[in-house]
Amino acid sequence: MFRNKKPSKSIEVTKLSSLIADNVQIVGDVVFSGGLRVDGQIEGNVINKGGAHGLLVLSEKGSIKGQVRVYDAVVNGHISGDLAVEHFLELQAKARVSGNISYRQLQMECGATIEGRIERVGEERARDEGDDAKVVEIGASQQAAGMR
Repeated sequence: MFRNKKPSKSIEVTKLSSLIADNVQIVGDVVFSGGLRVDGQIEGNVINKGGAHGLLVLSEKGSIKGQVRVYDAVVNGHISGDLAVEHFLELQAKARVSGNISYRQLQMECGATIEGRIERVGEERARDEGDDAKVVEIGASQQAAGMR
């Protein structure tokens, strides 16, 4: 009568094919496909190659100064720049984002901080029907219940 439904995974399991170690600093843009784990520092844009369902994992030791455009992201480090995530974004407890964020699905742990705008982007069909995206402004001096 009742079926046990398998819970759907939020992030498509992707093999992390590249690592930027904590003793590495890159100055310039990084374009990747597959999976990228960043423990070091990047001064430049981080872009998921068009059409690829790539995953960015930014550890608590890692930082990015530049624009980030990816399919899925797990962030526990610092991003100074706008973050556009096409599918699923997970902000872990030590995540610090100074810039605007756009996402489709968001999971945010207590302790994560954002300085900028957060915009949920929905399906294209919903936009065509006149559904406005949800926009929330969060500043350094604002604290939302449950965000800290």
